[in-house]
Amino acid sequence: MSPEALRGAIADAKRIVVKVGSSSISGANVGQIEPLVDALAAAHERGAEVVLVSSGAIASGMPYLRLDSRPTDLATQQAAAAVGQNLLIYRYQESLRRYAIVAGQVLLTAGDLENPTHRGNAQRAIERLLDLRILPIVNENDTVATHEIRFGDNDRLAALVSELIDADLLVLLSDVDALYTRPPQEPGARAIDFVAFDDDLAGVELGDIGAAGVGTGGAGTKIAAAKLAAASGTAVLLASTANVADALSGAETGTWFEPAPAAD
Repeated sequence: MSPEALRGAIADAKRIVVKVGSSSISGANVGQIEPLVDALAAAHERGAEVVLVSSGAIASGMPYLRLDSRPTDLATQQAAAAVGQNLLIYRYQESLRRYAIVAGQVLLTAGDLENPTHRGNAQRAIERLLDLRILPIVNENDTVATHEIRFGDNDRLAALVSELIDADLLVLLSDVDALYTRPPQEPGARAIDFVAFDDDLAGVELGDIGAAGVGTGGAGTKIAAAKLAAASGTAVLLASTANVADALSGAETGTWFEPAPAAD
């Protein structure tokens, strides 16, 4: 299938996981929640099952703990997350109310997806929420996660959730509109619009994606997550949060990661 045909399949995707990072929906960018919800609601309206993997609990809680930057110690991260997770879900639900869509909160740790019983419970819960046309909002359970068992960033969590529910499409959103051959602010950087499944991207010079001091992900985590999801058969689109409506409608935006070929 050609890259153009693959992108055309976005509008036909039946099960979509969308991941958004802290820097895209907190602080000065909190206003991006409403257009993000607009795009999710449009996909929901056309019949797609949508799961949102959203970072932002710690970033949302930081102002209420009078913190100017992301805390480095685990206890303060947990405290900020405890305050911020409530605010984050409230903001999403208030915006979703315009479309009469109900959000369902799902908090996971890496251990949950490694434990067969917990993994099965998470899968059943998300599947049932989707059956009920409720929009699951997934985040790492920062209040109980430890440094040893954390996902480390929600890009990997989103890839694992995509695999868990056998999603057709994973959309990884960030502050940057595509994967570039080198950090986009550097001279000579070129956007990459298509990554074949067997492309190891050896010539790409990695830089960070996201605002420093708020998020934890970068270009490397996006690529690793995209490769992980693609290996399980899920197509992946890396795009900017500002372009989410175009991304979910199949417009030519972002970087498309080809999924593994279907087994014969």
